[in-house]
Amino acid sequence: MVSIRSKMVNLALPLLGIKKLFAEVDKLEGKLVEMRKKPSPKPGKKWQARYDIIEDNARGFETLTFVPKSGLENGAPHLLYLHGGGYVMDIAPQHYDLIGKLCDSLGASATVPLYPLAPEHKATHILATMREVYGELASEYGAKNITVMGDSAGGGMSLALAQMLALEGAEQPAQLVLYSPWLDATASGEGQAEIEPRDAMLTMGGIKKCGELYRGELAMDDPKVSPLFGDFDGLPPMMIFAGTRDILVADARRLVQRLDGQGSKSHIYHEYPEMIHVWMVFPTPEAHQAIAQTSAFIEGNSPAKDLAA
Repeated sequence: MVSIRSKMVNLALPLLGIKKLFAEVDKLEGKLVEMRKKPSPKPGKKWQARYDIIEDNARGFETLTFVPKSGLENGAPHLLYLHGGGYVMDIAPQHYDLIGKLCDSLGASATVPLYPLAPEHKATHILATMREVYGELASEYGAKNITVMGDSAGGGMSLALAQMLALEGAEQPAQLVLYSPWLDATASGEGQAEIEPRDAMLTMGGIKKCGELYRGELAMDDPKVSPLFGDFDGLPPMMIFAGTRDILVADARRLVQRLDGQGSKSHIYHEYPEMIHVWMVFPTPEAHQAIAQTSAFIEGNSPAKDLAA
């Protein structure tokens, strides 16, 4: 049964204007110009009290690193979190709450790139930049201590990054976690049109427009833009979350079908009835449950656990 809090969130979302933003495709680029005038949000005082939050602008964009003030245990997980926003929107304050809760649960540190955005920057450049960030973190923390994860567009970018690593023969992170991942910029998934009226955030036209702004010289079905159409060999274990009131549930279902079809045994799929897009960022019981499932998955694949066994 859906919690009262989740029902309230679903009722309140239209007031925030997110779906209107994605529905008015012809106005989207103009609205992005206005959004760029606002500074990126910072983690709240709650997280600043618990974590040393290190800001680094050396790469030409801001990267935040969360380190527990109490210190890190040897071999503690490190999260590389890629935020959602259709590749065109900045991180939201709610993302920091989710990242902080995950770090609290795991005793983890986290790196949060405020990566370059489309349309000013394109997929090839953005992914290459995230590849560099991952390489630096793998050298510092060890690849097997890293979880690459993200929501929506950040979930798609996480999968695309892992596919790039596989093609290179580079060492993969310990696991991927994909929250409501956007994996197909063509919006060609079965059932999306039927779900769209019940989706409180996204529209098919909106995600196609964002894909066009992001892709640059690449085709919309290029795996760098739509990783659903990429290769799934050599990927790390992954946990995938999707809700049935989200048009992107079609992407998650097709990803699971692809993984099942090639005999993968290392993925776990959680489909939440009546949950909206990226419900984990809201203060609801369902979000708490998803965070607990994520933490158990990361802990279950950690090298520290292997050593203890």
